[in-house]
Amino acid sequence: MEKHMNVYKEQIIEVESHINQNDLNLGYRRMIDLVLDMGDIKFFQKIIEYSNIYYKDSMPEDIKKIKALELLNEIDSAPIPKFKEDEVLISTQDVEKAYSNRNFKLHPITFDLKTREVVGLVGENGNGKTTLLRLIGGELKESAGKINYHFSTAKSYSYDLKSQLVFVPQRIEKLYGNLMDNLQFTLSSYNIKGEENFLLAQVMLARLGLWQYRKLEWSQLSSGYKMRFELVRNLLRRPKVLLLDEPLANLDIMAQQVILEDLKFLSQSISNPFGVILSSQQLYEVEKVSTEIIFLEHGKLRYQTDKEKKDENVTIIEIDVNNSKKELISILESLELIDVKFNGGSYIAYFPIKISMKNVLKIIGESDLEIKYIRDISSSSRRFFIN
Repeated sequence: MEKHMNVYKEQIIEVESHINQNDLNLGYRRMIDLVLDMGDIKFFQKIIEYSNIYYKDSMPEDIKKIKALELLNEIDSAPIPKFKEDEVLISTQDVEKAYSNRNFKLHPITFDLKTREVVGLVGENGNGKTTLLRLIGGELKESAGKINYHFSTAKSYSYDLKSQLVFVPQRIEKLYGNLMDNLQFTLSSYNIKGEENFLLAQVMLARLGLWQYRKLEWSQLSSGYKMRFELVRNLLRRPKVLLLDEPLANLDIMAQQVILEDLKFLSQSISNPFGVILSSQQLYEVEKVSTEIIFLEHGKLRYQTDKEKKDENVTIIEIDVNNSKKELISILESLELIDVKFNGGSYIAYFPIKISMKNVLKIIGESDLEIKYIRDISSSSRRFFIN
């Protein structure tokens, strides 16, 4: 119990730090997470009241901060929500899918998904990411292997299972009516009615950045905001597993990272955690939030690991400079440089594993190289996209 209490208290401290350091946007979003964990209608009302202040352009920033800290103090004084322990949600064992009418096969895939985990499926289009998601989501039948759903005793492909296993495709189904009507209908379908229905719908709209659009019709949203709304609608179902096919496709660069951060934060809920499996071609963004990366190429597993694991023998640095390859090599060769490759506008430099990014940055800082970009890709699936 003490450990769980500490997790919750640490989150309150983090929110306070965000607010005090003038990162009010993140502090506000994370404070909503605390309110969602509490599940208290009284605090739903309070965060909605604060949302009206937060989004009021004429309201001074210092007043927004003061009000946020006042609300956070009230949250800190309230009872701590019950902590839900981690559990294995899904395990796949050598799952395969062959198509009789096309020359493609998804080769054996094995992995586990737990609560509070984000598994990222990466790779170029047509390499099996969507096939794997549809297999797990029950839209396709595996040709071989086994998918075990540990969070439910319901039969595979049944409604009861799919009500806890939410699949959000890249092409979102067309909806009608305004946002609130759609969300309240979703909540009523899960027997959440009355005042809680209305308040919870508003809180989730605020959480995913749709507060200012809550009175709009679905058809008035841009494609990026339609994806945000679809996330709100499906998160209100309180899924055990959320499957997302290319959720970043219609989002701008800034929105991509915010949505991924939000998914990670929300999945790590104290009282309602869930697991996430998402596919994307946005390697760096996905790797930042994923607990595991699965890289597919031509239907085959090219790479699968915890994102912290590195290749055993080399450090791989991607670097873009205004200098020539010869000049770059002359600077880096003192670090026991193994090889340098040119890869679509940038160079890929290979060093012995004992050479770290810190070593590379030090020698570059002492040189006249004109650096435009540098990144350690030793543990990134980016290194597989090298010519």
